[in-house]
Amino acid sequence: ELTRQIIKAHVQKMGLDQQGVEVDEDLLPSHNKNPDDYPNNDLMIRAALGRDDVERTPVWLFRQAGRHLPEYHAYKKKVGRSFLDMLSYPEDVAECTMQPVRRYDMDAAILFSDILVIAEALSIEVTMPGGVGILVPCPLVGPADMKARLPSKESLNKDFVQDKLGHVMESVKLIRSQMKEEEISIPLIGFSAAPWTLLFYMVGGSSKKNNHIGMEWLHSHPEESKELLDMLTTVVIEYMAEQVESGVHMLQLFEAMGMMIEEKEFDEFAMPCLEKIASELKSRYPDVPLMVFSRGASFANEALSKLEYDVVTIDGDVDRSTARDVVGGRAGLQGNYDPGELIAENGKTPETVKQTAKKLLEDLGPQRLIANLGEGLGGKESTELVNAFVEAIHEESEKMISEAERS
Repeated sequence: ELTRQIIKAHVQKMGLDQQGVEVDEDLLPSHNKNPDDYPNNDLMIRAALGRDDVERTPVWLFRQAGRHLPEYHAYKKKVGRSFLDMLSYPEDVAECTMQPVRRYDMDAAILFSDILVIAEALSIEVTMPGGVGILVPCPLVGPADMKARLPSKESLNKDFVQDKLGHVMESVKLIRSQMKEEEISIPLIGFSAAPWTLLFYMVGGSSKKNNHIGMEWLHSHPEESKELLDMLTTVVIEYMAEQVESGVHMLQLFEAMGMMIEEKEFDEFAMPCLEKIASELKSRYPDVPLMVFSRGASFANEALSKLEYDVVTIDGDVDRSTARDVVGGRAGLQGNYDPGELIAENGKTPETVKQTAKKLLEDLGPQRLIANLGEGLGGKESTELVNAFVEAIHEESEKMISEAERS
């Protein structure tokens, strides 16, 4: 046992992982210098941080796990649980996280979870009956209801996260163990919804109707709205931090309901939360890439690039010809391929996918880019075409980067 410990200590000091693969110690994050915890394929991390060029553009997809995969539906049927129920079972979460990275040559896995787990942790019931989107049956109906039903801000700490969301952390650890067992050495992305998105659902109850209630809250109860957003910001920070401590390599923040708030209110209510989250997480984990997606609110992208986010995600409405100018050299880009290009019923083929993937790279450039979608996979996409997209991004970006180096 002593010999084993001595060898392990020597291996780590030399910057080798347990497979004997050499790891540049300068790449290891400051919060975890164990080379065995650093992925062999670190394209995503390097592209996100932008500290040096990459040899090819990395790619992963929003909602890459789940509904478009036949193996997901088979597994869900086998266990007999709903999507939301599966999130409470780490073995289900691990299996669903691993399915797309077994099938495709993705450059990252993303935790199989949902944007409203924080709402559930705050004792807000969430349902997904099917066909009607996410529902919150008993939304908050006013400031008095908010104060009566939600815990105090002082209680929203690391212990709260471990108590209410400990199953997520167990899932992260199980995924990392499974990745090692299957020798899939890529980054694992953790994520959370952003505060405005959480508030939108917690007071409005639905993404399909009553969409005006979120904005009404901001106007009718501005101080209480800021109080609620501040509470949610605290939980988001601690939740994402615990994901890092449990083993994720990268973080993605989703302001998924950006289209439901006007620019003036976004700047007043949502942006301070996004700024605080970035500042706090980067102060704790400066080497963990932090990505943000303000879906439907691309007006915020320039301001977001001036915060401490490493990557700004662009949705399908963003003009690629100006996307780089908007973020300047301050942040990398992620996005914004149209998932409709991956649906065979739309007349799409592997060849059309290759052409449109190449166009994405030509429009945005292959460096400081994470190839992804402008919105998540909806379920109708062809696995053959998804695979064609992943392969095309890798092949075409390698050519472009190689040609640029020769010229």
